[in-house]
Amino acid sequence: MEWTPVCAYAELEPERGVVALVGGAQVAVFRLYDGSLAAIGNHDPIARANVLARGIVGNRGAAPVVASPIYKQAFDLRSGAAWTSRASPYRSTRYASAKAWSR
Repeated sequence: MEWTPVCAYAELEPERGVVALVGGAQVAVFRLYDGSLAAIGNHDPIARANVLARGIVGNRGAAPVVASPIYKQAFDLRSGAAWTSRASPYRSTRYASAKAWSR
């Protein structure tokens, strides 16, 4: 996949998201307070709406997250993984040998 320019860095406000169309998909792009950038898909699979760029940016421990503006479900800005609660973060899963695996 090729790099696509989204907007000027100076136009991004800290802790705010913008939406860009990249490769035909909506992408939510965030500038964090430390100046770093993060991007995940703009689609909230729980609310079934393209709203994540309008979410509330914060942290869960050391993980930067955005909370959906609809149901407040948090999504890790490093991976896009959903958190169900502080005590039960998203886990990696895979399918192998006719079984579901998690870690």
